[in-house]
Amino acid sequence: MAGHFGTGRIGHWAKALLAGAVLTAGVLTGAPQASAAGLGQVTGFGSNPGNLAMYSYVPSGLATGKPLVVALHGCTQTANDYYGNSGWAQLADRWGFAVVFPQTNSTNNMLSCFSWFDSSKDTRGKGEALSVKQMVGKAVALYGSDPSRVYVTGLSAGAGMAADLLADYPDVFAGGSIASGLPAQCATTQSAASGCQNASQNLTPAQWGDKVRASNPGWAGPWPRVAIWHGSSDTTVAPVNATELRDQWTNVWGIPQTASATQSLPGGTTLSVYNDSAGKPAVQLYSVSGMGHGLPVSPGSGTANCGQAGAYFLNTICSSYYTGLFWGLDGSGNNGQLPAPGGLSVTGTTDSTASLSWNAVPGAASYTVYRGGAQVGTSAGATYTDTGLTAGTGYAWTVAAVDANGAVGTVSSAVTGTTTGSVFTPKCYTDNNYNQVSAGRAHQSGGYAYANGSNQNMGLWNLFVVHTLKETSAGYFVLADSGCTA
Repeated sequence: MAGHFGTGRIGHWAKALLAGAVLTAGVLTGAPQASAAGLGQVTGFGSNPGNLAMYSYVPSGLATGKPLVVALHGCTQTANDYYGNSGWAQLADRWGFAVVFPQTNSTNNMLSCFSWFDSSKDTRGKGEALSVKQMVGKAVALYGSDPSRVYVTGLSAGAGMAADLLADYPDVFAGGSIASGLPAQCATTQSAASGCQNASQNLTPAQWGDKVRASNPGWAGPWPRVAIWHGSSDTTVAPVNATELRDQWTNVWGIPQTASATQSLPGGTTLSVYNDSAGKPAVQLYSVSGMGHGLPVSPGSGTANCGQAGAYFLNTICSSYYTGLFWGLDGSGNNGQLPAPGGLSVTGTTDSTASLSWNAVPGAASYTVYRGGAQVGTSAGATYTDTGLTAGTGYAWTVAAVDANGAVGTVSSAVTGTTTGSVFTPKCYTDNNYNQVSAGRAHQSGGYAYANGSNQNMGLWNLFVVHTLKETSAGYFVLADSGCTA
């Protein structure tokens, strides 16, 4: 597998990427450096020892003092692919921040992968890592971005580099997001890369944390807040990497590896939150059930939708949206200033409504209510009635306090409840993807099958890939390959 990082044989990761649809590499023609019309190339950002290209997207009329996000593409992809599919440009328009899209090339790596495994390129002051740091300096100067609110995210090899950058430059990046990626400095040579991708490294949390601490000796904090995204069915980068990332960054923060809270989100996603000593989320692990290798996206016009589906952009949940909330890009800025409301409970249900109550939080001007992780309303007091629900259906709610400046605090633990009325009896269906689509339990897009309702990626739309789908409510199907009890 490791051979694909140089000029030798193409390894497992490369084969997996190349087996999918060919990614569109948009032509980038040196557009203006700050253009709301699309992606623009920025030149003259420094000595650029990593031989990278810098592209940026800046919403029209963006004020100074706004956040900056650095977004790193995966192997065989371009900055334009990530700009068009990841959802970060949409969120930049909605919330107001600039985005830098670094781009590597086939001269650096035969598959245009960022060199997360090469200590001469991914360590502080060297190679690609320094080039990205120089891009941040250029963007801050050009767009007046707030240097205290700079974040980095990436997919696959880009995620591996993002993890390295968080370790190399905790003085630059306030937070990071690692999608289908690997722990910081897991591999320091090309020959070690395959082992990191495919299997546990059997290191303790302290040993993982030491890799971060050794990347910038003497740095004692503050540490970046880290979001980790991984599909449970990823065969390209083993899901154990998500656990190792969790161990690494919780150890760096000096907090336990036991979650402070868990929450169910759309797309079969389980969120595990690890709070710092002040009760503010420091590390968040998002595990997407049944998802393979790629960046979770969720096309649509809803509040929690963003991105476009495509090769290695998988229609499940919009990871960029939830990552943005975690970082406070929605305007909360100091997310977590107010503590999570306690005592959240369901006080009553009907066929179509659920009444909620919780303990008031001192200093709260209002409260935001979430159903299944998506915001459904606000309340001036410590009660709320959720409407438009389906009879006989279970739901999960959380709530967060909002202060007078609009800063959203820590989200509460979830409470569940079931509406009254006829309860739906779950059913299980095992068949190939072609027949699942034909039977109306799934749909196909771009040669892939997606479960109706949950939109979980089922793989190629053909007669050979077989899955079990569980209908949990009328017309809503989830992957249940590990076992399905009707």
